[in-house]
Amino acid sequence: MSNRFRGYLPVVIDVETAGFNAQTDALLEIAAVTLTMDDDGNLLIDESYEFNVAPFEGANLEKSALDFTGIDPYNPLRGAIPEEEALEKIFKPIRKAVKSHNCKRAILVGHNASFDHGFVTAAAERCDIKRNPFHPFSTFDTATLAGLAFGHTVLARSCDLADIDFDGKQAHSALYDTMKTAELFCTIVNRWKDLGGWQMVEDRFE
Repeated sequence: MSNRFRGYLPVVIDVETAGFNAQTDALLEIAAVTLTMDDDGNLLIDESYEFNVAPFEGANLEKSALDFTGIDPYNPLRGAIPEEEALEKIFKPIRKAVKSHNCKRAILVGHNASFDHGFVTAAAERCDIKRNPFHPFSTFDTATLAGLAFGHTVLARSCDLADIDFDGKQAHSALYDTMKTAELFCTIVNRWKDLGGWQMVEDRFE
């Protein structure tokens, strides 16, 4: 794994939020999926983590965003936890996975990854978390990769073209979207390997 991505461990992240501004709008859900690799060099889904997040003090809550996701931030049945606690519970197993794969850092994989990366980074800074495991600016964006591989950038349509089941009724749940993004990323990377792409790169350095 460490050789495949230059010492970085891909970790799939999806967030559900109360708007588009990472500095002002609330983070409401966060999910992560770690990846591993089998003996044949195929990427596989490993572990998953999901937490509902309580809006930080003074957070903006855009009604249009809440209507879109269907999230009621203050519903006690959500079992929401403070932002700092959610991030630490997400970051701890990611750091462990990075170490177990002999990698130097995690790299965020997301569908329109800059959005998720922006919210994770802003939340970590708000909570003064010094050990953010993710690369500070690089990401793997499955919207871009799907555009290359399948000619479509929408997650649901890309999954359909990749023969990945996608239930639109479950979409916009952080864990569901993270799992589907992880499946899509693994499918694209593994298909590239099967076509000889990765082997061609390895052969150049032998």
